[in-house]
Amino acid sequence: MVKYLVFILGCAVIYCNAQERFPLYEGAVPNSKPTADRERDEPNAAVDTLTFQVSVPSLTVFLPPPDKANGTAVIICPGGGYHVLLTKREGSDVAKAFNELGIAAFVLRYRLPDDEIMIDKSIGPLQDAQQAIRLVRKRAVVWGIDPDKIGIMGFSAGGHLAATVGTHFDKAYVANLENMSLRPDFMLLVNPVISMTDGIGHTGSRNYLLGVAPAIEQINVFSNELQVDSLTPPTFLVHSDADIVVPVENSFCFYEALHKHKVAAGLHIYSKGEHGFLTAPSFDEWFGRCIHWMQEQNFF
Repeated sequence: MVKYLVFILGCAVIYCNAQERFPLYEGAVPNSKPTADRERDEPNAAVDTLTFQVSVPSLTVFLPPPDKANGTAVIICPGGGYHVLLTKREGSDVAKAFNELGIAAFVLRYRLPDDEIMIDKSIGPLQDAQQAIRLVRKRAVVWGIDPDKIGIMGFSAGGHLAATVGTHFDKAYVANLENMSLRPDFMLLVNPVISMTDGIGHTGSRNYLLGVAPAIEQINVFSNELQVDSLTPPTFLVHSDADIVVPVENSFCFYEALHKHKVAAGLHIYSKGEHGFLTAPSFDEWFGRCIHWMQEQNFF
């Protein structure tokens, strides 16, 4: 009886701390220059909250109630063109929706590329996303997570980051002494930036990540449609055909590459709806498509 009570109390403590935010790295942040922490959240009428100048990356843990938990986890990368993060609308709000379904969620505040704070700004966000996967997989038992059901989700530029993680996992950009797998088990990409090419890429995201005049080799490396192979994780993409910020061709080209390499993939295109789905389609509509695909693929 005593052991049972200790177990219940332990679960309660874990759940009470389900929205704990902690630094992504212990000690020094790799690839960073000495700088003051200038991160700030600002209210925004369109998206509720914007987070600026992230230089100390962090992960916020959202755990479902123990009686709902099913072992699946999703790391969420908010969008914002690599110069800001929509940490509520494309972060905590989505995490709480996953929790309602028994899925653990982790909102990643990744470093925003800036030559003032990074030695190589092009790999800073990728390092943080790899570190997030490493930590969630390393602590899977503590958080009640199946280490083989850890996915990554990204919106817009966060979708580019998520897709980069899913296509560059064979090289560790962070210390990985345990040789932990850095491959997400699945990807959920919402109106994602995929390409860095002139034709369909999002110029703003490319300029912030790679600079205004990147070499063609660097453009190709970070054009994720060119990096897909048979080991790329199963992927669900959702986009609007009316998106005038990030062309729908980004999702098309990534889906085509996945299909070519026989990677399980789903693609849903809405005929209406602006970038970020601010007014349409509704959250329940597009989020429901993601959940249906996850169930279809036996991820929960």
